[in-house]
Amino acid sequence: MPVTVIRNDRDLKQALFELQCFIDNPPAPGTPGADAFNALWNLIAAYEDKHWPDGPKLAD
Repeated sequence: MPVTVIRNDRDLKQALFELQCFIDNPPAPGTPGADAFNALWNLIAAYEDKHWPDGPKLAD
């Protein structure tokens, strides 16, 4: 599965689904799947840090 930029919350939801697939079936270290997992993890973290720097807002 290709790793793409996360531009909005819909992209984030898809990325989180893909991340869950990796968590359910972890790739072997040093494989392209492991590289994709790491890239996806970093993209999600960067998006969340930008949009929720103090953590997600669960209630206003």
